[in-house]
Amino acid sequence: MGENPCLWTNSDSLVGVFQGDFENLWHNSISWKTIETTTVPEKAIRFMEQLRPTNHLIFVYDSPEAKYNVLFNYLKVGLNKGEAGVYVTTDENPSQIREAMKRFGIKVEKYEKTNALQIFGYEDVYIIDGKFSMTTTINLWNKLYNEALKQGFKGLRVTGEMACFFKHNLIRELIEYEKALHRVLDIPMIAICAYNADMLNKSKDPINLYSELARAHSTVLFTGMDNRLGRMEIRKV
Repeated sequence: MGENPCLWTNSDSLVGVFQGDFENLWHNSISWKTIETTTVPEKAIRFMEQLRPTNHLIFVYDSPEAKYNVLFNYLKVGLNKGEAGVYVTTDENPSQIREAMKRFGIKVEKYEKTNALQIFGYEDVYIIDGKFSMTTTINLWNKLYNEALKQGFKGLRVTGEMACFFKHNLIRELIEYEKALHRVLDIPMIAICAYNADMLNKSKDPINLYSELARAHSTVLFTGMDNRLGRMEIRKV
């Protein structure tokens, strides 16, 4: 009875109290669909507003919707604060990401005209002419950051989909890059490295790989762990 309290009664007045209470809860309840579509964005926005320059995060997602909810809100918060944003694609091409951003409510054309928002394919940032050069990529981040400041932006937020390293079988290079970026990230920008959970799970040694990547970042974000709510979890490393 202590764990499952019950009350049996034939009192009309007591039943009326419970009925009135239930009806009040019913009329003030929130649709399940509303919870499903707003839980992650609200939490994401609150978290993204707290990020500061040199924060380096790893983000693991298992669906395009989860990826959009987090990364688009991340960029949107920065744009609203007067920061520039950079998105590097792999799962989709830049045109597809532009269209997804528009559906999400980001005024892509407006921001691209002022260089507040730049969208690149991974071939322009990570794997250029079929090769990866850590020095080239880090120098590019430096260049983009300095250009953003010269144009009057308050800072730079970048995010990149890292699946390209898996597609090109550059896992070792990826780990070294992430470690170096975290260790020597003296560029005062905010960075989120986005990982497709399916790619991680299909790697040769997913547990050790995830461990290495988690240690190379200050914070780990997970989404899609609850298919109905699309829950987002935040863990400090």
